[in-house]
Amino acid sequence: MATPILRAALESESFSRVSVILDGRLADLFEEDPVSESLCLVGDRSSEVDLLRDLAPDAVLLLTNSLGAAWRAFRARVPVRAGAALSGRRLLLTHAVVPPVRAGRRAPIPTAHLMRDVAGLLGIAPTDLHPRLEFGPGVSKRARLLLERAGVDPDEPYVLCAPGASFGAAKLWPPEHFARVLDTLYDERGWRAVVNGGPSEGPLLDAVAECARSPVVSLAPFERDLATSKPLAAWSRLVLVGDTGPRWFAAAFDVPCVTVMGPNFPELTASSLECCEVVRLDSLECAPCLRHRCPLGHHRCMRELAPEAVLEAAARLLDRKASSAPEA
Repeated sequence: MATPILRAALESESFSRVSVILDGRLADLFEEDPVSESLCLVGDRSSEVDLLRDLAPDAVLLLTNSLGAAWRAFRARVPVRAGAALSGRRLLLTHAVVPPVRAGRRAPIPTAHLMRDVAGLLGIAPTDLHPRLEFGPGVSKRARLLLERAGVDPDEPYVLCAPGASFGAAKLWPPEHFARVLDTLYDERGWRAVVNGGPSEGPLLDAVAECARSPVVSLAPFERDLATSKPLAAWSRLVLVGDTGPRWFAAAFDVPCVTVMGPNFPELTASSLECCEVVRLDSLECAPCLRHRCPLGHHRCMRELAPEAVLEAAARLLDRKASSAPEA
């Protein structure tokens, strides 16, 4: 979601230098991407203060809502500290956007819109909020080799499934539900599924494949990274994902994407929906709870979310994609 703002800042003539501070674990996300030339990677939070002091910027734009990020910028004595007045950090900021409040609670506005408003404090104005990612021949070659090792022809049509969620168990849709959707897509369209995820999600990827009766391929046994996840999403016919990062990979490459959502406000990610449908249960009084684990123990917001609803959303998206494709 932040990539349009990063690019607008890098292209702005208002700054003599722009540095993008990024958690080192996310560096692969920008491999073969123009943003990579401006990255400053940090391995832990404590080193961020030293990095800021070494860079000695005139201003820092805080695109996360973390109290710690604002505190570290304050400790580094950056003169201008711009961000959203959330997480109790208003006094640490010199320039702040105050999100609207409704009935005593923060109104759930799209995160991408909030970041755009924060960027405006420093005169950064992205032309749109469409996520942007790039990859080149090196990453493409690695992604093709990954698929081939997994027994998948890189040129065959496939569905990319990302069932994980780093937020916590509350966001996880049951593996058997994912498998039912993937089996039906295979029966109806002949598309195999490729299941991908982070290094710690191997058992979950394998569980989805084991629940399926169609030839679903888990990438758990193979070395993979964020860089190769970009072409894997870009080349797929459909992305089926939880409420997590790979949704934005699909958005960046205009690939149809169905997102299953449980404990979160849908308004927080209500952007880049041209090729995406969010499927959730609207009838539960306890949702959205914004908890990492179900506080009531029943996890109904995900367990009762029917695969049929996801299949209907996928059919709508694929029909829309087909109808908008130029005639040969």
